Amino acid sequence: MSNYVVLHEDTFYDYYKPYRHPQASDDVWGGHGLETFGSDLEIVRRSDPNHLWTVLEDCESDDYLIATGFHYVNRVCYLLTEVPHHWIPIDFRVKYRPRPYSLTKLGLARQIARIKRMEVQLGLGH
Repeated sequence: MSNYVVLHEDTFYDYYKPYRHPQASDDVWGGHGLETFGSDLEIVRRSDPNHLWTVLEDCESDDYLIATGFHYVNRVCYLLTEVPHHWIPIDFRVKYRPRPYSLTKLGLARQIARIKRMEVQLGLGH
């Protein structure tokens, strides 16, 4: 399982459940994000890395990627989630423009099942 899997952003929000940190200084990334500087960056540094994600500019397109852990290069902001990522090899694509489709209930269920299979393969099962 060495290859990264890239899934739809809807799956990230539904499965990992990002939240707004109560001490966040700004309203970035739909209210969920933490800035890359100042007091927000201090929150990021104090946070459990297993619940930390970085929103990155995708160098190959106009899209963004939500990636596990702390990244410095091409970062847009940071996100914290209720559910830990356990460092599984996964990213989530966020289309820049035009606004893409949302997943159907079936599509969302399939992508969540894929994450759960990856977790089981890594001995993390829920």
